[in-house]
Amino acid sequence: MTVMEKLRLAYQLDRLGVDVIEGGFPIASDGDFQAVQSVARDVRRPVIAALARCRREDIECAWQAVKGAARPRIHSFLATSDIHLQYKLKISRRECLEQARDAVRFAKSLCDDVEFSPEDATRTDVDFLCEVVEAVIEAGATTVNIPDTVGYAVPPEYGELIATLRRRVRGIENTVISAHCHNDLGQAVANSLAAIAAGARQVECTINGIGERAGNASLEELVMALRVRSDRYPFSTSVHSEHLFPVSQMLTDITGVPVQPNKAIIGRNAFAHEAGIHQDGLIKNPLTYEIMTPESVGVPCTRLVLGKHSGRHALRLRCDKLGFELDRRELDQLYRLFVAVADHAKVIDDGCLLDLIRQVRVIPPVRVGAIERAHVVSDVARPVTLPGGMAAAPAIAAAPEGEQEDYLWGV
Repeated sequence: MTVMEKLRLAYQLDRLGVDVIEGGFPIASDGDFQAVQSVARDVRRPVIAALARCRREDIECAWQAVKGAARPRIHSFLATSDIHLQYKLKISRRECLEQARDAVRFAKSLCDDVEFSPEDATRTDVDFLCEVVEAVIEAGATTVNIPDTVGYAVPPEYGELIATLRRRVRGIENTVISAHCHNDLGQAVANSLAAIAAGARQVECTINGIGERAGNASLEELVMALRVRSDRYPFSTSVHSEHLFPVSQMLTDITGVPVQPNKAIIGRNAFAHEAGIHQDGLIKNPLTYEIMTPESVGVPCTRLVLGKHSGRHALRLRCDKLGFELDRRELDQLYRLFVAVADHAKVIDDGCLLDLIRQVRVIPPVRVGAIERAHVVSDVARPVTLPGGMAAAPAIAAAPEGEQEDYLWGV
């Protein structure tokens, strides 16, 4: 994102009610530094965090970017798994421990709020992980984040890891335990919920589940899971859920990356129903097939999709909304036409439905100026009969020059 795009999104995240905005990685580029600095200066309610490797120059740069924030945070990280230590960092466990501790101590000298992440924690030897976490807490870390960096963990395993750290690490009761889960196995939200159940009180997540590779834990899924299933997860967040869909749309606009239609909570099909059995139940009582209202996440309304699986009740309801109260005979006739067309068209929009209604009921003409014209509800090339028995070609192009506006296309 550009500086202005990050700032625009940060304002929307503030309205959403998130507690912490991690603005970026200031040392990565001048643009990222400026973006984090702008967010820190202009967005005053949330904590504004800047990411830094466990290097002095990274930490100094992060501090310069966020020091103007009302509530600044430095978030430092260092890999702790043997595979990362051996192949990426080429350092020993002892060197890793000392580097993490020294980095947190230096960050603490600049900023009261310091977070530390042992990267690839879920593939780190548990004894060594406990040792590192204890060392950074002693050095001043106020939040300890446990990343499932490669999306390797499954919920029981990740929950147990959080519980183990709570049991074995001295001083951890004075810090906030955080979860940071990637979605490589599709477990990011489930793992995050398992972490909350085990004692984590911060979750690092993203709008639309964006992130490296398969993405991160989806904020909207996490928030609504906690809200809908408060019987199993008696925890609250400060998120105003009615802003979830608008912020999702803003992110899509900024990044140009569309949301898959069946994405939970904010996908365009999340509150769309096509199956006739579902539509019938929904018409009688929305609770039959919707466990949350679309309005609760900022979606304008439930959408009944008319397709070949739809039933008569949904078809009648849509006709009613279009202003046509059909009797039983008309509805039966329309339904037969509808199913035949839906087998090929897949989805029947209002224009197509109006065209079908014309075939079972005469739609009264409307007056345009001094001339009465019949409704034309689709661009199918067939004659349109006008009052007095005259026939008119349906194509606008066939109308006399200057008179095209007298031809009605749609209702």
